[in-house]
Order: sequence, then structure tokens, then C-alpha cells
Amino acid sequence: MADAAGRIATLAEEVLGTPLPIRVRAWDHSETGPPGAPTLVIRRRRALRRVLWRPGELGLARAWVAGDLDVEGDLYDALDRLSGLLWERDPATAPRSRLRTGLQALRDPALRTAAREMIALAGPGLPPPPPREEAGKTLGPLHSLRRDRKAISHHYDVGNDFYELVLGPSMVYSCAYWDRDSTLEDAQRAKLDLVCRKLGLKPGQRLLDVGCGWGSMVLHAAREYGVRAVGVTLSEEQAAYARKRIADAGLTDQVEIRVQDYREVPDGPYDAISSIGMAEHVGAVRYAEYTAILHRLLRPGGRLLNHQIARRPQPDEEAYHVDEFIDRYVFPDGELAPVGRTVTQLEEAGFEVRDVEAIREHYALTLRRWVANLERSWTQAVRLTSPGRARVWRLYMAASALSFERNRIGVNQVLAVRTPEGGASGLPLRARDWRG
Repeated sequence: MADAAGRIATLAEEVLGTPLPIRVRAWDHSETGPPGAPTLVIRRRRALRRVLWRPGELGLARAWVAGDLDVEGDLYDALDRLSGLLWERDPATAPRSRLRTGLQALRDPALRTAAREMIALAGPGLPPPPPREEAGKTLGPLHSLRRDRKAISHHYDVGNDFYELVLGPSMVYSCAYWDRDSTLEDAQRAKLDLVCRKLGLKPGQRLLDVGCGWGSMVLHAAREYGVRAVGVTLSEEQAAYARKRIADAGLTDQVEIRVQDYREVPDGPYDAISSIGMAEHVGAVRYAEYTAILHRLLRPGGRLLNHQIARRPQPDEEAYHVDEFIDRYVFPDGELAPVGRTVTQLEEAGFEVRDVEAIREHYALTLRRWVANLERSWTQAVRLTSPGRARVWRLYMAASALSFERNRIGVNQVLAVRTPEGGASGLPLRARDWRG
């Protein structure tokens, strides 16, 4: 098994049809690849079995989560170099890419030979079981109440202490709004205040925050704008944390936190609704229902602020499931839609869309700060969760930062109004003068 790294690199280049852009170090301490590049460390032969049994992203993700694979050097640089091979490769110009089907591979003598060599390198044995951090099989219809609760629990009920390490004191788990010299706390406070100003909040109004997380939005709106707020979440851990924050702030008479699905909110109308980083969980099959429910829950003249990640449009595709790693380990059943589709569905529900603000670069900055928080407190993060869970979060946040930077995905704040009969929207004449 001498020079395992060289053999793996040669086989990978044969399959991919291009030289590997990073170094490779194998379990036998052999190493190969371009000098100065980040190093993909294959700690165990088991990593190869994972990739052989599930070629592509999922096999690599399982090897990463299990600790069979690691990266030495700059993780962002490594992911950036690999992105062209793993996520952005055009099969029309790369006929020997990973996108080949098994049948196509069997017809290619070179790939058959490469597969046999890789099997020999991987050693005998059945496919290893997935790491325990992988989401279990979801039951029931897609985006049913029961299935959504399970998906939300997988992502959010991993420990409030862990999220405190990653998110910092703001406990805001969505894109911040940055200025040149902002801290993460400043930028998150600026985002919450921007949402409040876009909604035109005033003392005594009723605010519904859909997917309220750890309560940061309702706390800010109640404390700074004097509203009466209801926050709904499907996470028991988030709700308990938010209720304690509200009690500590002396706002229990002003703010209510419910463990409740947005489809079960019975007590409209509200003067304003915020939905910040929640709509990605709704899904294409439920999105028309989501917009219709929010429209019904608003009073005439009320405003909705929908803050949502978007993908780029793709031909002949109504819905887009996030990649296999994200689906299995991070956001089960998550879906992204183009911003144009979101705007259309809001309008179809009866909303008047008044403003769309794209803040893609802001999310890249936010994610890089979260990664830095996680890396700085790595030992504690592992202790609070597991080595695999910490590795999941580090990979998904770093990869997501690059996706925003590369314009593979974006994030948008869409302000919409339930404009009453007569057409008086209540918005200021000058665009983005949100004090009106």
C-alpha cells in the first residue's frame, strides 16, 4: 500500500478528468499535490469505502463528519479550489465528471479500471454506517406538520449553549446587516432595527414573528418600539430560551412565545409580520399556503417583511432541494427558490410587494464570523455536542459563506403590504425612508 496518496490522486484525476487542485495525504503518511495548497487528509481507508458506496457529495460529507477526512490549511481555500469539481462543474464540458451515471461508468474501460483500483485501496468491508449526526428518515408527506417538527428539531434542538458559542450574545441565526466597522453584535442589532423600521412599528401594535428562534426579534421590537409581540417556533429548546430572556427583560406582559406552527396561529389580525430566515423551511408544495396564511393574519394596511435565502433560477425547475450534505445533516427538507418566484407567490396571495433589498454579501460576512466563533471555541463546542456535530456546522457555514460570495445563492428582504381597498398603502413616498 505504498504511496496511497499518489494512487488516490491519480485515480481521482482519471475520474474527474482534471488535476486535483489541492494536496492529498493518506493514512500511510504519503503525500502528493501542488506545493503550498491546502491538504486533504485521508485519515482512514474507510473514507474511500464511504465514497465508493455513495459517490459524490454525500459520501465525502459522511467521511468528513466521521473524521475520516480532514483539511489542513485554509478551509475556505480548500473548498474554493474544490468547488469547481464538486458543485459548479458543467457536465456538458466535463464528460468524465462525477455526474456520470453508474451505467456510463461501466461502459468506460478506464473508469472500470479506476473503480477496481479504488476498491483495492479501500480494502474489504461493507459500507460503514452513516455518522449518527445524520438526520433519520423522515416520515409522512413532505412539509406536513409532523415532518416539519422533526426536521426543525434536528437542526435547532442541538443545545442552546452550542448556539451561544456560534452566534454570540445576540442569538440571531440569520444574516446580519453590516457597516464598515461593525461588530457581529452591532450588525445583528442593525438588522433587527432595519426590519422594525421597514415594518413601520409603533407602540401598541401587534407583531407576529414567524420562526422566532431564540426571541431576539420580538425582544428588540418590544423594547425599542413598544409593540406587543407573539413569536412562534417549532423548537422546544428555542422557546424555553426565549421565554427566559423575555422574563429577564421584564417583558412577559408584552411578549408571548409559543411552540406553534405558522399554520396553527389562530388569533389574527396582526399589524405586522416578520419572517426572518424561516421561509426556507416551508417548501414549494406549501408556499402558496404560507403566503395565503400570512395575508389572512395581517390587518388591511399591515406589512410583512419576508427575509429569505434564494437560489439562482434554473430552467424547468419549480423547486430546488438543497444539496445532499445540507439535506442529510443540516436542514432536512429545506428548499430554496428564486426571489422572483417568491415575489410572484406573495402577489398571488394578494400582497403588494413594495421593496426588495438584496443583501447577499452581508450573509457571507455573517457566516465567516460564526465560523470564527466556532473555531475559537472548538473544544467547548465538541464537548457540548459531539465532534461530528461540530464538524457539520463548520463545513456547512464555511461552504455557505463561499456560496454567497460566489453568487451561487443570495438573500433578500421583501417588504409587502396587505393594501386595503382604496389603495392607501401607508408607506412613505420616498423609497427606503423607513421612518415613515
